Amino acid sequence: MTDADVPADLRRLWRLPASSRLGRPAELDVDRVVGAAVDLADQDGLDGVTLQKVAQTLGVTKMSLYRYVGSKGELAELMFDHAIGPAPQPGADVGWRDGVRQWAAAVRTRYAEHPWLADMPITGPPRGPNGISWTDAMLRVLRDTGLDLGTQLGVLNVVSGHLRNAIVLTRQFEGSTGVSQSQAERDYGRALAALVDAERFPDAARLFASNVFEPAGEPPDDIDFGLELILDGVAAAIDATR
Repeated sequence: MTDADVPADLRRLWRLPASSRLGRPAELDVDRVVGAAVDLADQDGLDGVTLQKVAQTLGVTKMSLYRYVGSKGELAELMFDHAIGPAPQPGADVGWRDGVRQWAAAVRTRYAEHPWLADMPITGPPRGPNGISWTDAMLRVLRDTGLDLGTQLGVLNVVSGHLRNAIVLTRQFEGSTGVSQSQAERDYGRALAALVDAERFPDAARLFASNVFEPAGEPPDDIDFGLELILDGVAAAIDATR
């Protein structure tokens, strides 16, 4: 495939130069349009981003944006790739396990910087240069593990899926209840302890009678807990190749 065969939306996503046109130079470019949309999302959330609002922010008409963005769906993809940014590269001496932890921590940082990323619908695998950089970074971490590329991609999907799911659940839960997750878990444990009958639900009753929902110290981080379980599974898969 030559540059001329690349679809228009991918050309814009990868910032490939458009074919030259005669006439006045363009007022805008893709970066300015996407930057304005990301600023709106950072300020008002994803629901606050419309083509009309982006146009008003830039002082142009909505129709003029279609020269740079083919649709609102394309704008969302451009926004995601812009906001997620390039992946940090792991250090040369970092083992695969610490490398995955660092990769996961970097994902959490980007989602904290742009909370609306968790509200983005998933329409397919990443196609932009920044999204691909995260794939590249994970594959680099796993390169010398002995896992084949298909399994490495599976690890990427499981880790990224776990992170997104946990971030989305926390965001939705705290947004709807207005209390922290740790407080909500304490309230949940106390309420159910009085209702769960040991004869009907013996093991659940044992759970609610314990201090699981009211730990003495700082409650465990659900994302880190799940990640470590995943890493143990990856370690087992690596051992099976040796």
